[in-house]
Amino acid sequence: MSDARQRKPGGGREAADGKRAGRSARLSLEALRSLGAPHRKRRVAPPPGAAPGTLIVPEHARETEVRWIVYDGDSAREGVLASLDELAGLATHAGSVAWVDVRGFGDRAALERIGEVFGIHPMALADVAHVPQRPKAEMHDDRLLVVTQMAHLDETGRIKIEQVSLVLGPRWVISFQEDPGDVFDPVRERIRTPAAKIRGLGADYLAYALVDAVIDGYFPVVEAVGDLLDELEEAVVTAPSPAVLMRIHAVRRTLLQLHRVQWRQRDAVAGLLRDEAFPLSEAVRVYLRDAHDHAFQTLDSIETYRDMAVGLMDVYLSSSSNRLNEVMKTLTVVATIFIPLTFVVGVYGMNFDWMPELRWRWGYPTVWLAMIAIGGGLLTWFWRRGWLRAGA
Repeated sequence: MSDARQRKPGGGREAADGKRAGRSARLSLEALRSLGAPHRKRRVAPPPGAAPGTLIVPEHARETEVRWIVYDGDSAREGVLASLDELAGLATHAGSVAWVDVRGFGDRAALERIGEVFGIHPMALADVAHVPQRPKAEMHDDRLLVVTQMAHLDETGRIKIEQVSLVLGPRWVISFQEDPGDVFDPVRERIRTPAAKIRGLGADYLAYALVDAVIDGYFPVVEAVGDLLDELEEAVVTAPSPAVLMRIHAVRRTLLQLHRVQWRQRDAVAGLLRDEAFPLSEAVRVYLRDAHDHAFQTLDSIETYRDMAVGLMDVYLSSSSNRLNEVMKTLTVVATIFIPLTFVVGVYGMNFDWMPELRWRWGYPTVWLAMIAIGGGLLTWFWRRGWLRAGA
């Protein structure tokens, strides 16, 4: 079992992720609209007819920033790349493993320079920058490209899904992501720890650790949605309202998207396990099977919560129907009581000349007593039939 598994008994979540999951009960409708809104993120792609491998950077993309960590069994160094000329040193170092973390796709020249120094195929570089791509794993020459979709709770508590691409080389791994903020802090902390197992293994193990962190990042997100469903389950029974229905719809759309992404991600990890052409050692494939199992676990949870969301919609409709029935029952009782009373006052309001009761001294109080008796008798009858009791 890897050191990643030893530190996370229930699905591989770090303490930081646990704190984010602790805010799950406060997930708002706005936090879910980021996934449930009708609009979809447009894919970045070259114009029709462009040459294969043409690189197009996303509009309004962040400026490219390159961070690096170089480590071996004895030491670990990290920093921010000050000049693209330093890339060659990261690509040609000996006896160590290098992790190059590229954040932001705003600098096309920098992306092309990274591809040139590390020997990344133009088609692979295009898949990295032309987001979003479906999760996949494929070889480009002797470089392994792994495309993943990372889900995490950002600082505001919103659910964010972002593409993270990994390129595996002989002694290095390059990760590409659009924006700062990711689920890789536990991996960074393990690299900084001298006794960590990752320090004595190769670049393929680093690639596994990053893929595993992406998959495990779904656990706190799914738990957050599950806690929200618990709140909605109580609200839909005690106080169903259109706002509750909107939140149920948002949760359902969120779960559908998480399920779709994680399903493809599981298939990508399965491809890493099956294809012998991928430059992964047998020891790393053992750990990948564990990551594949974690993808199954998150999918099971997502499917369970998705069924719960559908069930809550049925409960909401039933609750709304019951409330409508209660209202209609109350109105029917009131109308039934007033029907005979209306008949009585209608008869004595016709103003005919030859109506003996109109000249009777006790006619007015007698009519009132008759109407009170009729109303009281009807209420007593309804009560004995159980029609006035709650839930009847």
